[in-house]
Amino acid sequence: MGKARSTSHALPPSEQVHPLAEDLDLVPPEEVIRRLHREDVAAVRAVRPALRGMARVARSVADALHAGGRLVYVGAGTSGRLGVLDASECPPTFGTSPTQVQAVIAGGPRAMTRAVEGAEDDAEAGAGSMRRLRVGPRDVVCGISASARTPFVRGALQEARRRGARTVLVCCGPPAPGMEADEVLLARTGPELVAGSTRLKAGTATKLILNALTTTAFVTLGKVYRGRMVDMRPGNTKLRARAARMVAELTDLALPAAQRLLEQAGHEVKVALAMHFAGVSVEEARRRLKHSGLRDLSARGPTKAPARRPRARRT
Repeated sequence: MGKARSTSHALPPSEQVHPLAEDLDLVPPEEVIRRLHREDVAAVRAVRPALRGMARVARSVADALHAGGRLVYVGAGTSGRLGVLDASECPPTFGTSPTQVQAVIAGGPRAMTRAVEGAEDDAEAGAGSMRRLRVGPRDVVCGISASARTPFVRGALQEARRRGARTVLVCCGPPAPGMEADEVLLARTGPELVAGSTRLKAGTATKLILNALTTTAFVTLGKVYRGRMVDMRPGNTKLRARAARMVAELTDLALPAAQRLLEQAGHEVKVALAMHFAGVSVEEARRRLKHSGLRDLSARGPTKAPARRPRARRT
């Protein structure tokens, strides 16, 4: 039997057949793994040309969040799930409100665990999701579409632009007509080893980009100090131990003393550090953190009490 006839010339790259895939079902598992790994490495390289654009977007996201706006991800299928994943990780990692980074997935919450047929083809549903969220000029809307042609995402971006939001498109192929955004973050990952399975290297590249956008934005907003997530919410045993360890490492306090300081600070790492650096109460530490970062407080050192004036001697 001859080779399958190619019809890939009109398809987006993610739908085309990979040249190393023709015999994929004939090689042993070890070779399948090797090929997949090689493609994963290619996904990392594909992100590099987008780095400057990613920095611009991260700065825009930080500015939007600082001004009371939001970052809203929009996607379908794997792309939508990756948006939900990144949004859901921000509150425990950076101590943010769940409203600051949100995600919309075509087909709604049930699409997180199963395919919702036809949901990605509904451009009006994408537009409607932006209206329901009352997206506006203070927000950044980030569409995610490996193929760069998903109608649901296109509709959302068009409505977001109409409402004055800054728009971003994360994609792995050239945008189709009508798929417009203020900034396009393109990672040219090319064909997948399993044609059309964008959960593979396109998904890997997308995850790298989303990780970088939110992490950089929150580093810019002071949520990270000396490589530690000082605004995290220690909601379980592992995170409480991490919080105490962070305070001990950053203050040179013994672990028991760090734990006591954390308790006084209501288990807020940043507040505990501010108390230690400035030598102040919980309330004063919170007040100072509204105006200064931990770098500034650490550099200034403890607040010195005003020197007492000597009392005049009675003669």
